Amino acid sequence: MLDGIFNVYKEKGYTSHDVVAKLRGIAGQRKIGHTGTLDPDAEGVLPVCLGKATKVCGVLTDKSKTYRAVLLLGRRTDTQDISGACLEERDASGLTPEDVERAVKSFLGDYMQTPPMYSALKVGGKKLYELAREGKTVERKARKVQIHRIEIQKMELPRVWLEVECSKGTYIRTLCDDIGEMLGVGGCMEELLRTRVGNFRIEDSLKLSDLQQYRDTGALAEHLIPVDRVFETCPRVDVPRYLEALLYNGNPLRLQGQTGEATQIKDGDVVRMYDCSGRFIALYRYQQKSNLYKNEKMFFSP
Repeated sequence: MLDGIFNVYKEKGYTSHDVVAKLRGIAGQRKIGHTGTLDPDAEGVLPVCLGKATKVCGVLTDKSKTYRAVLLLGRRTDTQDISGACLEERDASGLTPEDVERAVKSFLGDYMQTPPMYSALKVGGKKLYELAREGKTVERKARKVQIHRIEIQKMELPRVWLEVECSKGTYIRTLCDDIGEMLGVGGCMEELLRTRVGNFRIEDSLKLSDLQQYRDTGALAEHLIPVDRVFETCPRVDVPRYLEALLYNGNPLRLQGQTGEATQIKDGDVVRMYDCSGRFIALYRYQQKSNLYKNEKMFFSP
């Protein structure tokens, strides 16, 4: 069984579940999960976890993301993107580049965003998009999201090319709709490309056809990204052989005479624990007062 992550380039026309289903066939195993939904018309980075790496699906979903989007001003749709039914069209010819730039920049930082009806969030046990397809609209609570960076790459009104770096739970469709409303003309998302999820970047991503070819040539496992890559910013600790049994069972560890990265560890830091053969085993958190490492999450055991 394969244990690791594929940095998949999701192409237009596929749902995130389609990608998982096709990868099950390519990899020949059932235990696979994706790390955050991309709409069928969207493209870009979709990390997919296999085997024991499915334990990090939630971690990757929480990572910040970067998108490139095209905002079309003057049109509102029921899905907040170009594929939806048009609700309203307004004249956007009076807008100036300065107006647009002010509106776009105003969303930098924290803002309260109301999730769209066409989303996978659940209300009363039912997904919002299922209710929307039934013609129902339900009240949704606005949630705080963070726009870490938002830049205008190009502007040819009524279209605006944006690059957005944001927190988890941010809907770029809704951001486009909100910018349009602030400008008084409405807006919708015309295109979306996700270029980054955490440290998984588009330039390193692989299409399903690439992975199929690697499978056929026996090279699929060579393109599997190790689980510990997700936590590469955490210090590394190599556990001596006499403590390996405790490590494999997730017991607290007290280490003496630490060297290398371990000498820089501070109270509360999360670290990557490795056994003597260099295998990543678990995440531990350091408690300086007791000089003790306590288990946060186990990933592998012999």
